[in-house]
Amino acid sequence: MNLNTKEIQLQYEGFLNTALLWENNDVLNLKQFILETKNTTQFNGAIVKNQRLGKRVERFLSHQLQQDNSIEILVENIQIQNNKITLGELDCILMQNNKPIHLEVIYKFYLYDATVGKTALEHWIGPNRKDSLIEKLNKLKNKQLPLLYNPFTKPLLKKLNLETTSIQQQVLFKAQLFIPYQIKNIDFNALNQDCVKGFYIHFNELQQFNTCKFYIPTKINWLQEIETQSKWLNFETFSQKLEVFIHQKIAPLCWLKNSNGETEKFFVVWW
Repeated sequence: MNLNTKEIQLQYEGFLNTALLWENNDVLNLKQFILETKNTTQFNGAIVKNQRLGKRVERFLSHQLQQDNSIEILVENIQIQNNKITLGELDCILMQNNKPIHLEVIYKFYLYDATVGKTALEHWIGPNRKDSLIEKLNKLKNKQLPLLYNPFTKPLLKKLNLETTSIQQQVLFKAQLFIPYQIKNIDFNALNQDCVKGFYIHFNELQQFNTCKFYIPTKINWLQEIETQSKWLNFETFSQKLEVFIHQKIAPLCWLKNSNGETEKFFVVWW
């Protein structure tokens, strides 16, 4: 297995091991898609070089779906157009036990900031504060899922021999959550605490970890579990590399290894 194949396999396993952000339809009545097959398989699908994380996740899910005998994928990543104007994209239409499902796929990284918003769902934001969980949920409810009922989607459904009334709408929404360092009283509300993968801390507060070792994975490897065989950096080298990110107002995901060998994921934030 070459390095690239090994990395992709680790990303795939990381995707499989990430919990659903909530269960059932507890959040805004959005129903989570439940897959019976949880077994880790060898990923042998095609990954385009430099394919971004979101598209990679779609390929991983597609491969996982293909391992399940109760599922038949009808179409994936279909753009709905009005003449040459793209109105949006349907992630997937599939049959599960002969029932049609329109499925939207989401994989996100969110940090808990109690100063943002008023409700528990509103406190979760992207690492660089550019997006938030509530924004994504609203986009799903108001834009992505309603695309199925758009008049310009009708020809596709006709081709598939499907009526909108018979199609269930579900989401596969996975996420890695990060909470402020040493703060425990987090209001998760309906969210799944199994999604918590680590903590986040401000760049100026890192000194307390000066005896630890560090690693900064590339963004596509944020999916991975921590690899203990990585080329770990000492605190000084790590800090120098981090300064480049912080200066550009980018919060990177990092891995930390304590002197006792214990490891943890964390974000270093600039804000």
